[in-house]
Amino acid sequence: MFRRKLSALEYHNSGVFDCKDEVEFRNLIVWLEDQKVRHYKIEERGNLRNVHSNEWPTNFEKYLADVNCPFKAQERQENVDWLLGLAVRLEYSDNVDKYKNCTAESVKKDATKGTDPLVNLDVNNADFKAGVMALANLLQIQRHDDYLIMLQAIRILVQERLSPEAIAKANRSKEGLTVSLEKHLLGFDTGDATLNEAARVLRLLHIEELRDLQTKINEAIVAVQSIIADPKTDHRLGKVGR
Repeated sequence: MFRRKLSALEYHNSGVFDCKDEVEFRNLIVWLEDQKVRHYKIEERGNLRNVHSNEWPTNFEKYLADVNCPFKAQERQENVDWLLGLAVRLEYSDNVDKYKNCTAESVKKDATKGTDPLVNLDVNNADFKAGVMALANLLQIQRHDDYLIMLQAIRILVQERLSPEAIAKANRSKEGLTVSLEKHLLGFDTGDATLNEAARVLRLLHIEELRDLQTKINEAIVAVQSIIADPKTDHRLGKVGR
């Protein structure tokens, strides 16, 4: 009963979403708040995101009150339908120019043209789950309750690290740079010229490793920020969030 709204919002699990499944239900609520509704500021979403907490039902009840949902927390289907409707309205209001000229024909054409192959997978199939888990273990990808999210992570890893271009780039040897050891002060003296020279080499190698580590840390920070730091600004209220 929710497929059309979920598809309109481009939810990854729209075809097989089960409202009665506790994990799927909680993950959908978090996704709607993070991606579409954005009623809370980013730092205020922690309790709702903690879907494994025993306090989650209480946090969800508070969330419903905060977004002025007219239904009680126990009325699960009504809550999902109402929140999806809210998300669709907000999505439209944020992208009026994009949707105002849409027709049924253009929507059908776009749907057949750009369908993600992952959308049509049966994520509840036991063989599918076993295959995803085996790949995740093989590639050392962290486990997630949503198997489709794990599969998306696997796809990203394969595209970025295991494609022919990525492998060729990794195998490409770096050109060595000529370094004058005399210009680099060691800071101490071992009493042996050969040991001093070896210590300088080790120090330069350690500095290079630290630089690589810093680069990876910076990349990780940018990757995390691109996921979570996407608030929408309401210029009328002069504040971030809704």
